[in-house]
Amino acid sequence: MEQAVERARLAGVDTVITIGTTLSDSQIAVQLADRLPGVWASVGVHPHAADPADQVTLDAIEQLAHSDRVVAIGETGLDYHYDNAPRDRQRAAFAAHLELGNALELPVVVHCREADDDVIALLRSSGAGTTGVLHCFAGGRELLHAALQLGWYISFAGMITFRKYTDLELLRAVPADRILVETDSPYLSPVPVRGRRNEPAHVVHTARRAAELRGEDPDQFIAQTTRNARALFKLPAT
Repeated sequence: MEQAVERARLAGVDTVITIGTTLSDSQIAVQLADRLPGVWASVGVHPHAADPADQVTLDAIEQLAHSDRVVAIGETGLDYHYDNAPRDRQRAAFAAHLELGNALELPVVVHCREADDDVIALLRSSGAGTTGVLHCFAGGRELLHAALQLGWYISFAGMITFRKYTDLELLRAVPADRILVETDSPYLSPVPVRGRRNEPAHVVHTARRAAELRGEDPDQFIAQTTRNARALFKLPAT
């Protein structure tokens, strides 16, 4: 991890958020954030792991969330493509994460795959104080507009650099002050490093491609998305 953080710095990426997907992952994320300068943590249970996520697990996530190095709740959400957990358990865990984010005034990192309608419903019922980001966005127009109306951010990952990416209209529809870019490490390595293990340094390729597709100056786009990330996650300037 130290080497990955150093490579990120050399690429101009000075801040990293490492994401928890299970209780054990979240514990490790907090430990890394405590140890490595420039690294922050998000804690939560991914929908794939929602079935065994009982109240004891959720209580432990809440305790972790009080760490000074935790800046978000999640990754949480719904995944109806793989259905690795029963859908009712996914919805219950997602609702609990949204409630926790609201209570602690922390943004929520949301995964959505083939579950747009239920994600929209849960976002709308989560309370006016709940905010966050639809990460690695691959949803439809209705989800995009519903999230934007609720004040959420939209984040795009390496798949926008792939030749088969076709959702240009949605990428271009996100206002400048609501768009983010990410790696989703270790997955979705962007062109020109596709096929390698993804890591934070590679986000620069996604950012530059996003700027190109939106018809914006790359340096200005990178500066804007950096400001957006610092605003959403309440990160200090470096």
